[in-house]
Amino acid sequence: MKRIYSILISFFLFQFLNAQYEGYSEESWNEQLKIEESFFRNIDKTSFKKHLKKLTERPHVVGSEGNQEVIRYIGEVMHLAGMKVTNYPYDVYLPKNPGTSLIEIVTPYRDVLNQKEDIIENDPYTKDPELWKGWNAFSGSGDVTAEVVYANYGRKEDFETLKSLGIDVNGKIVIARYGGNFRGYKAKFAEANGASGLIIYTDPQDSGFTKGLVYPDGPYYNPSTIQRGSLLTTDFTGDPLTPFEPALPLDSKEKIERVDPKNAQLHTIPVSPIGYGEAEKILSQMNGDPVPQSWQGGLPFTYRLQGGSSLTVRIKVDQKIDFVRATNVIGMLKGTDAPDEWIILGCHLDSWGFGATDPSSGTAMLLSLSQTLGKLKDEGYSPKRSILIGHWDAEEHGVIGSTEWVEQMREELNAKGVIYMNFDGAVSGKGFGASSAPTLKKLLVEASKDVKYPYTDQSLYDFWNKENKNEPPIGNLGGGSDHIAFYMHVGVPSLSGGAGGPNVYHSNYDSYRFYERFVDPEFQMGPMVEHIAGIMTLRMANGDIIPYNLNRYASDLEIHFTNAENKINIYNDEFNGFPLSKEAIKSLEQTSDILTQEIRKYLNNGSFSNKNLSSINQQLIDLEKSFISDKGMYFGSWYRSIYASSDPFSGYAAWILPGLEYEIALKSSDRLYEWDKRYSDAINSLNIKMSELINYLNK
Repeated sequence: MKRIYSILISFFLFQFLNAQYEGYSEESWNEQLKIEESFFRNIDKTSFKKHLKKLTERPHVVGSEGNQEVIRYIGEVMHLAGMKVTNYPYDVYLPKNPGTSLIEIVTPYRDVLNQKEDIIENDPYTKDPELWKGWNAFSGSGDVTAEVVYANYGRKEDFETLKSLGIDVNGKIVIARYGGNFRGYKAKFAEANGASGLIIYTDPQDSGFTKGLVYPDGPYYNPSTIQRGSLLTTDFTGDPLTPFEPALPLDSKEKIERVDPKNAQLHTIPVSPIGYGEAEKILSQMNGDPVPQSWQGGLPFTYRLQGGSSLTVRIKVDQKIDFVRATNVIGMLKGTDAPDEWIILGCHLDSWGFGATDPSSGTAMLLSLSQTLGKLKDEGYSPKRSILIGHWDAEEHGVIGSTEWVEQMREELNAKGVIYMNFDGAVSGKGFGASSAPTLKKLLVEASKDVKYPYTDQSLYDFWNKENKNEPPIGNLGGGSDHIAFYMHVGVPSLSGGAGGPNVYHSNYDSYRFYERFVDPEFQMGPMVEHIAGIMTLRMANGDIIPYNLNRYASDLEIHFTNAENKINIYNDEFNGFPLSKEAIKSLEQTSDILTQEIRKYLNNGSFSNKNLSSINQQLIDLEKSFISDKGMYFGSWYRSIYASSDPFSGYAAWILPGLEYEIALKSSDRLYEWDKRYSDAINSLNIKMSELINYLNK
């Protein structure tokens, strides 16, 4: 019995030490704790508010004067913080402004619909002359008058339902509500089904009076609130004319071959958004078949599938697309021991209006973090690895700025990219959440234990882990933001996290006034998010060995393959699973356990050189590349990670094992053996790399 207790104590002691010291020798960890204490002491809890107010003085859509001011301000702050600041310009193909648009009811009576938010008394931001009407970037241009069909969320399955019900979309104007998928897919599916135009609105059931008080009395959409957004829907991410290559300036010495705009994957039908107050004027007059129960929205009448011949609507859009200069701003604190190992953080800088929550709350937090890191440097603490903080342009038009930079820096990132941490709109409420690659989940969890949640007497970990499980809920990375190219194209382990809550997403109301009234009036969440971001940054930057959680690959893969098998068994009862991949996972589990222990032993021995550490860390950086395939996905070869991808049918959802998820979405079994082989090859490659690292550590 004593021996059993001894083994258990040793096991839990190892687990405890590993949680605290992963990647660190005892001496290095003690020094790290001092650095983290100094970092926390240097956080200026007033700076987040100051930066947010400055960043949201003007609307700042990509290419606008307001955006140029934001770019200059970001560069100045990081420069004064002691960072080396570099601007990366690109000439990208996109609409600089909404052009002209019109939505009107033609019959049974004429009514031109409002396409801009109402001015709110005592809210001067709503009167700003630089605010534009609601628009969807990359709309087709056209002038169409037609009958109307309601398509719920405009998802693939919604159009399939319409077809099964005998509803003909061809030549009609579709009206669909936001939610369920990326708005670009609403346009893609509408166009593919023959629609002549598309109107998108936010239903009050999803964000409006059914949720609570609406702006200005509360944080939800009022009847005039409009969600703007890009429609760009290509089989790659980034500038629509330069897949796989950076959209370098047109006058650059290095010439990039661009796709002819006529051959670009752009929509042709006119698309425009409106508020639910205006959508009600259309929906309330529709007199066709009642919708399925799940399609009913929050407006006070029965929704109908068809408008009928008496109701005709006109949509007109004339939107010019041309080359627009987008500029990323990147600050670097150069590492002392391993300057060519990069810890990268980022948030985009462009917005659809003032962008207080999206993106400027994340931008303001990163600027505060830059200043705090600068104070550490002044005290004599310099990171071992280089810390890069990127502010990406043109994200709102299709995650363009970060993608172009990743494509430009692809080879360097393959060798130097340790981690990418995304903080898009990261201080948008008082909740907390995160999504992550397997190797970084432990980093998130452990850092949250050392951060205080400002509105309760508990740690962020305890606040986050409300259900008191083994760990807080950590999601998987999907689409919609700047981690995509880092993680899904070049294989840099990535995470995304921050504070969230109700907001007026992509509307003219997302201003500093809205933020100070409804998001975080006490301005306490900005410093909190800076604290956890800083801890994660410093722990990744200063570990003797990169503190990846190597055991998580096998456990997560086991879960995801089991989930995939269960989905396939629903439509193929003769399916026998993925034997090659399952066997590879078993081997990987054993190898990763051994490697974790060998790294701990190596660090405890304390006799290692910078040269040896560099070799070890280079091998660790290469692990994630086991899942990078030149062939990529069948739905788009730009998506090179076979471990994670965004869902090509929704644009936002996370697909883990996307090769399998694509087959499942098609209810296909044709390529399951091929994918079992491809996945087992990738897992075996990862296993071999870990085994080679074990041998290196034991030399």
